Amino acid sequence: MQPPRNEVAAGNGTQVPWEACHTLNGSWGYHRDNHDWKSPALLIRMLVDAVSKGGNMLLNVGPNGRGAWEPRALDVLSGIGSWMRLHERSVRGCGPSSYVPPADCRYTQNGRRLYLHVFAWPMGHLHLPGLGDRVEYAQFLHDASEVQRVTVDPSAPGHTYLAGLPENTLTLKLPNHAPDVDNCVIELFLRD
Repeated sequence: MQPPRNEVAAGNGTQVPWEACHTLNGSWGYHRDNHDWKSPALLIRMLVDAVSKGGNMLLNVGPNGRGAWEPRALDVLSGIGSWMRLHERSVRGCGPSSYVPPADCRYTQNGRRLYLHVFAWPMGHLHLPGLGDRVEYAQFLHDASEVQRVTVDPSAPGHTYLAGLPENTLTLKLPNHAPDVDNCVIELFLRD
């Protein structure tokens, strides 16, 4: 059973709400000499990580000493906004999934839509255990282009490296280069 959204298990097993609180640059107030600004890609990854674990993310944004927005803050927020315009449904209204994602990936889920956030681009294929018979269709969320599935026979010549894959693993064929987005998302349409 999935924990309710925005809650994690306390030491006694009860679910409690949780929130990750972050800043744009490591300072809760204006600090002229703080140049440790987080990139949009890092902040998006932190947001996805929180949602995938049933949490919420609070992002502190503050003005400079004259009450104006820092240009660096506006650039970071613009980058997050550009990503959200294309990927909002992989975050808003989503929560954790009972499926276990591959390394350097996170799942978020909203009903029959499962979203795979790929943080580190793999070489050619992505293997998703437990989803071989569950996915009707897969597409990149940023442009709605189809992601092809591959039927792999581990006993075929040249496929011996796949012999250890769990049963009912879905294998997706990916382009050689990651799409030009800060956090690539694959939308998986699940069967009932």
